[in-house]
Amino acid sequence: MEPRVAFTDNGMRLSRRSLLQVGGLGFLGLGLPGLLRAMESSGKRKARAHAVIFLHQWGGPSHHDTFDMKPNAVAEIRGEFKPIASNVSGMPVCERLPRMAGVMDKVTIIKSLRHEMKNHNSAGYYSLTGYAPPTDDQRLRDSRDLCPAYGSVVDRLAPSRAGVPTFVAYPYVISDGSITPGQHASFLGKAHDPLLIRLDPNAPDFRLPELSLPENLSLQRLENRRAVLKLIDEQADLLEYSAKARGIDAHYERAMTMLSAPGVKQAFDLSSEPVAVREKYGRTTYGQGCLLARRLVEAGARFINVYFSQSIGGCEGGWDTHGFNDKPMYPILKNHLLPITDQTLPTLLEDLDDRGLLDTTLVVWVGEFGRSPKINNIAGRDHWPQCYPALLAGGGVKRGHVFGASDKTGALPASEPLRPEDLSATIYHLLGIDPNTEVADALNRPLPISPGKIIEDVVA
Repeated sequence: MEPRVAFTDNGMRLSRRSLLQVGGLGFLGLGLPGLLRAMESSGKRKARAHAVIFLHQWGGPSHHDTFDMKPNAVAEIRGEFKPIASNVSGMPVCERLPRMAGVMDKVTIIKSLRHEMKNHNSAGYYSLTGYAPPTDDQRLRDSRDLCPAYGSVVDRLAPSRAGVPTFVAYPYVISDGSITPGQHASFLGKAHDPLLIRLDPNAPDFRLPELSLPENLSLQRLENRRAVLKLIDEQADLLEYSAKARGIDAHYERAMTMLSAPGVKQAFDLSSEPVAVREKYGRTTYGQGCLLARRLVEAGARFINVYFSQSIGGCEGGWDTHGFNDKPMYPILKNHLLPITDQTLPTLLEDLDDRGLLDTTLVVWVGEFGRSPKINNIAGRDHWPQCYPALLAGGGVKRGHVFGASDKTGALPASEPLRPEDLSATIYHLLGIDPNTEVADALNRPLPISPGKIIEDVVA
């Protein structure tokens, strides 16, 4: 008979046997708090990565025009671009990515991801959480009943030190018609939502006003206010606080700790970075966002979502290169998508490596799906979740490595097919978190943080 389970306020699973043990443990000075700490630590493994920079490529990059080219296919599949050799034998890249060709010895390319979600919002949710959505429907709405973002799980199970945000996301809330699910903590509670920055890191006046005190309000006065609120809370045991109220309180606590941690404010001060470094990353929103990610890693943040674009496509948007509205794919790739990628991504990898951070920082470059093998009749490629790539670097993954393969047209995996949940299990594993760790879902049912399997062959 399955033992009864209970859940703590923060969603940790406790069996009836565990609860009965508390009395005996009390004699040893452990008690319930100690039991919780002991149980949480049992779900952790030796971490290879201390932080993750998750570069979400909204819109879905074409593998045929980046890292999995098909030069021997017919013209309507191989496209306009030619492959060039990289600094690793057997790992060619698109000719429009010459700087990436020089850093392929730092990365693992996965060529065999697949799923069935053909709409941006449902596929985006899948890519941001590692959980398949209940339906492949563009009308899938953001909900706190759906699964949490990776960074929120990390904040729940392995948070940063006090005063440093675990999960930071910027510079957009991505959407396609409606807000894409999977960008916040969902049923884990608002306390684990990201520190969301909706400001342009490339703007001359980029700063964080929420981390700055008004001139007439000292930190001591703010601390006094905190004490008063705490006293009121202690006298209100009979009140039933809503989840929203508890979330506001958690945000207040987090803001308090960050106000007293100057390292966080310094991380966001991009003006202190040498001009040459900022230029090397690229004076674009994405370029400066990736530079900010490196600085946040140095400050102690554990999971950083950097969204490539707010919109899925268009001449200045994301990777959704259908060719609609008289916007053919190749000019957008040549003039916008590939130049930004070739400037910023290799710079980030080199910068992390030069600073001794790459071995402990996992960089994940992935979209919600790929693009169709065949170029359509309006000079674009359509949605293609049946086979697409991911690029991993640092944080305990192999260097100069290829995992899996697509078939001769890039339509389906030819070997080692994987799903987004396998990628999620691998991310958690590298962070030292057991993917089988359970949390309570919206109906108080035990749910593993990842239903996938660790991709052992990519781990160094």
